[in-house]
Amino acid sequence: MSAKLFNWPNLVTWLRILMIPVFIGVYYVPYEMISYEWKNIIATGIFVFAAVTDWLDGYLARTLNQMSAFGAFLDPVADKLIVVGALIVLLQLGRVEAVVGLIIIGREIAISALREWMAKIGQAKSMTVAFVGKVKTTSQMIAIPLLLFHDDLFGIVNCQWLGTILINVAAVLTVVSMLYYLRKAYPHVNAG
Repeated sequence: MSAKLFNWPNLVTWLRILMIPVFIGVYYVPYEMISYEWKNIIATGIFVFAAVTDWLDGYLARTLNQMSAFGAFLDPVADKLIVVGALIVLLQLGRVEAVVGLIIIGREIAISALREWMAKIGQAKSMTVAFVGKVKTTSQMIAIPLLLFHDDLFGIVNCQWLGTILINVAAVLTVVSMLYYLRKAYPHVNAG
């Protein structure tokens, strides 16, 4: 059991989870120690690094043939935790509207519960990730670092403006993908 719990892919996933308090903690460091701009840069770097580790743990699992049921459970949990942590930070900083945060976080909770229920009734395969979900995730994973960085990038890209557009697109796609999953689950409502 411990070999599957602490294989290389899962260690990378655990690292992503351990980065969450560091990521959030950056904004609690006094301004005398780290300036506002550097807090944004550090938080953005941590979030981007976490996104890279998300790709890395999957790559290692396939390459080293160390895929496990525990890893399949832990990876999406880590993804959701880092996204929810980032959204809460962005809400606190006033860079994301509360309704957008509520839509994205609420969807994550609802779909996780729906997937668990579908697995209990033996219909887990019908809850595979849809294309709209992948587009939503891509939009969200580009928006969050832009909103964390907050300043103009290379004097050309207004990160707050572009990030706001992308996170709003992600929120709309979040609703669409949630409706997709609910439609997939509807035929099984009487099974539970």
